Amino acid sequence: MSSSLQTKKSLAKSLKKLMRSTPLHKISVKDVVKDCNLNRQTFYYHFHDIYELVEWIYKTEAIESIAEYKSYNTWVDGFYKIFLYIEGNKEFCYNTLNSLSRTHLDMYLFSVINDLLMGVINEISSDMSIKIEDKKFMADFYTHAFAGLVIQWMKDGMKEDPKVLIEKLKELIEGNFVIALKRYQQMI
Repeated sequence: MSSSLQTKKSLAKSLKKLMRSTPLHKISVKDVVKDCNLNRQTFYYHFHDIYELVEWIYKTEAIESIAEYKSYNTWVDGFYKIFLYIEGNKEFCYNTLNSLSRTHLDMYLFSVINDLLMGVINEISSDMSIKIEDKKFMADFYTHAFAGLVIQWMKDGMKEDPKVLIEKLKELIEGNFVIALKRYQQMI
């Protein structure tokens, strides 16, 4: 692992540690570098501000972990991994949800879910003639619904078992991707 990556991970670990007890908007770069025994210049060499570090954490820890789940047969497992990441990083995700950087959580969820769904949609439609903008519209629609479900689950205290939620979701949309894509194909 490169020293740059090690430094970024150290900064991320410190930020997540601080976020267990302090709201994100009250954490300074000085707090983060003090916690991991680095200097401010090192922080600014890697990140523009705390919010860029938050974004990097979501991208590296979560998005990359679902890269292999972008098919019709595995999207449920990918969606479950999103729930597991949030459960495993409860304080960090709650703090982000309730902070001024809520947009970073929203961007993370949109990015990871949209990427997963585009993989599924592209797989299903591989032998169909469908405009890319129609595929994107469909992925965006379902992404907003899925992300909203995750955010509501977090706001409700993460009480419901993610597997139960995913089963309900699967039941609701099973086969709808194919039906919708066939309709888009007829519109051409």
